[in-house]
Amino acid sequence: MAGTLFVMYATLSLHLHHRMITSSYDLGIFDQVVRSYAEGHLPVSEVKGQGFPVLGDHFSPILALMAPLYWVWQGAETLLVVQAALIAVSVVPLALWVRRTLGIPAAAVIGACYGLSWGIASAVGYDFHEVAFAVPLLTLSLTALGNDRLVAAGCWALPLLLVKEDLGLTVLAIGLVIARRGNRRLGLFAAAIGLAGAALALFVILPAFSPNGAFAYWSLLQGSSDATAGSGAGGLLDLLHRGTIGLVTPLTKVTTLLLVLAPTLFLALRSPLLWVAVPTLVWRFASNNGLHWGTGFHYSLILMPIVFAAFIDALVRRGTSGPSLRRYLAGSAAITLAILPSFALFQLFQPDTWRTDPRVAVARRLMNFIPDGATVQASDHLVPQLTNRTSVSIYGAEGNRPNPQWIMVDTWAPAEARGWLGAPLSAEAEQQHLTADRQRGYELVELQDGFALLHHRD
Repeated sequence: MAGTLFVMYATLSLHLHHRMITSSYDLGIFDQVVRSYAEGHLPVSEVKGQGFPVLGDHFSPILALMAPLYWVWQGAETLLVVQAALIAVSVVPLALWVRRTLGIPAAAVIGACYGLSWGIASAVGYDFHEVAFAVPLLTLSLTALGNDRLVAAGCWALPLLLVKEDLGLTVLAIGLVIARRGNRRLGLFAAAIGLAGAALALFVILPAFSPNGAFAYWSLLQGSSDATAGSGAGGLLDLLHRGTIGLVTPLTKVTTLLLVLAPTLFLALRSPLLWVAVPTLVWRFASNNGLHWGTGFHYSLILMPIVFAAFIDALVRRGTSGPSLRRYLAGSAAITLAILPSFALFQLFQPDTWRTDPRVAVARRLMNFIPDGATVQASDHLVPQLTNRTSVSIYGAEGNRPNPQWIMVDTWAPAEARGWLGAPLSAEAEQQHLTADRQRGYELVELQDGFALLHHRD
């Protein structure tokens, strides 16, 4: 099952990259990060800004483990394959737990439902993210926790501190569940380590590396209205709102929560393992960034191991068997299959997925003019095609390295792909920039099918 899922995940993500549907945020950034480690220095990302120190953005030193793979094959493809492997292998602890306690048919159904779950599908369909490393660690930790192997549960949880700064709070939650399961000393120790690790990352390490001297994402917890921005009382009310009614409004948050629990027929609510999901859900729903509230991107990836581990734990501890077990399995499978067409994995079964736009070949031919080691500015979806061999940033973004040797722009990029972090220029502004660049001495090497390639000879 793990092998089949790996092939599915890798096939989809690699094909999306081949079709140039991947983006600078985040695949281009992570490619530059791992390339930095492979070259023997602390990670920087030109996509984030000239010489931007990534350890001042997110604390994810576990990415250094991929550096040796870059000595064999340097490029975004390596990240996508590693992500596919990490997520696919996470099914093994869960399926073995189910097979041992509920039988082989239950293991097959729950394993498949987990591997095809919408949170995993959404993440696989959108670039690479460091939280992929958290997925097998969580399944190993929670499987051990569900089987009362409490020391193993704590040991598998601790490496989460190296995956991302907020996961220290997840370690805290795992420690509290360990304490509740009977090993109070171990649980409180793990919880303290998790809290200390998160505090160290957020208040010491990230500010030390950040160009601004502070963790950049505290702003996500601040009020967005002018009324609350300038008033201490208003700010307190805003914080109170975010910590109460704001966690379930607007309705998007409730929808996401329902979809997280639906594949388990809400039986996961009966397991204390579900408390491990609380830190992730709280920071997402308290954020003022609406993208964190919904079902898109990678934000629900680490919730899937937690909710399915809670599902298994609830089934086992209730002694579910016979017709009752079959009903739960049938219901979980039906919901998983009903949701699947709305998310990226379903693209594997759609003919349009396997049709590549002829413009892709044009783009690759033009990119071949750009020599290795050159400085480049490029359109969002072109950036991850160049990060493996050039110093590339996003065309028109603030903080870019000035006067790149090469510029490559997709002037036909659709409007919906513009106006956010990965594509900061509207079509009109982009044309104005290109005209100004040509007046500054950039020579138009070629213009074909909307792709403009410019070169500065000095």
